[in-house]
Amino acid sequence: MKILLLPAYFFPEQAASSFLAENKYQAFADAGFDMVAYVPTPCRGISSEKRVEYCAKPHRSELMYDGKLLVHRFSLYSEGKSAILRALRYSLCWIKQFNRALIAKDINVIYLASTPPIQGMLGALLSKIKKVPFVYNLQDIFPDSLVGTGLARKGGVLWKIGREIENFTYRNAQIIIVISEDFKKNIMAKGVPEEKIAVIYNWVDEKAVVDVPREDNKLFDKYGLDRSLFYICYSGNIGLTQNMDMLLEVMEELKEEYPDIHLILVGEGAYKQQVEAIVARDELNNVHMIPFQPYEDISSVFSIGDVGLVISKPGVGANSVPSKTWSIMSASRPVLANFDENELRDIINKHRSGLFTKAGDKEAFKESILALYYNRAKCLEYGRNGRQFVINNLTRKAGTHRYVDVIKRFDNDAEV
Repeated sequence: MKILLLPAYFFPEQAASSFLAENKYQAFADAGFDMVAYVPTPCRGISSEKRVEYCAKPHRSELMYDGKLLVHRFSLYSEGKSAILRALRYSLCWIKQFNRALIAKDINVIYLASTPPIQGMLGALLSKIKKVPFVYNLQDIFPDSLVGTGLARKGGVLWKIGREIENFTYRNAQIIIVISEDFKKNIMAKGVPEEKIAVIYNWVDEKAVVDVPREDNKLFDKYGLDRSLFYICYSGNIGLTQNMDMLLEVMEELKEEYPDIHLILVGEGAYKQQVEAIVARDELNNVHMIPFQPYEDISSVFSIGDVGLVISKPGVGANSVPSKTWSIMSASRPVLANFDENELRDIINKHRSGLFTKAGDKEAFKESILALYYNRAKCLEYGRNGRQFVINNLTRKAGTHRYVDVIKRFDNDAEV
């Protein structure tokens, strides 16, 4: 078996869910699959020095994962924060990956994920041309996600283009891996046959993400944080969809009456500068901003708060269960969710692993913060319950083995 991989982002780039791809590649290697990947020069979540190092030799090739993955890199400019330049970069990356993939030999399966949204069309076209199966990993539903963020209007030109891309991708994928039952319902309503769909929840490496007691958590000393305070922690992308404005409004309302309730934001993103400006303008000394941390410190990141936060604007997360939820649970922290009502609500409520409020409901959200603040014993109970849910359902081994099983369906050089 030889798998063709065409990720838009690749090691050493860092994002909140980078570990998922890395875990999959390791599982594929352990299963004996060979892989070849064509990837752009890294730019996301790395230092300028690391970027310069790769730019000095942009067309390098390297073997990874015990020699089972051959990586070919090509030159591409850094994405920056401009939406237009980022879209152009995605298009150029698509063209370069398409051209290189055309000449890739002895491919048995094409595996692609849904970031960026046009990536699925790349796999679909290559599948038709090369006559090999295409496995599509749907981590985000496009163009639904654009409607949720306000970047597109349902029925508008961009939405119609997105739906055509979506339909073409779904038609030409042999297997579509989705990350929730809600995702499955969404694409079945768009005409995708149930037999083409595999539901595999994102997981967490339960051995890598564990509870770090506050007295042992080095991030408190590194960033000068007072260990005696009550902390809400958000870790991930600080973007347009995470409803940071509402979150900061809540911290503004809490800062006088509850000076020992603080918020920690860990991450980067397109809205980070605006968040920093609001924090400075409103003198929010109860908000602390920390950059993305190395993966080896992931336990410290998700253990830094008394509570872990999952938040989005209304309409954005209707079909999504953010993978950070499982990391919060794995670190034995209660989940504080302000999110669209979906599977996430059902999981949190059924397994008593936190508190759920409807996306955009500021007063209910603030009340849930205070409920956990006043009941630390309940925080501990919710944290223990969440950890047990992960151990029972969402371990790295269970999740990656299901991906391996999907790929194995196309053994023996199967053709479309």
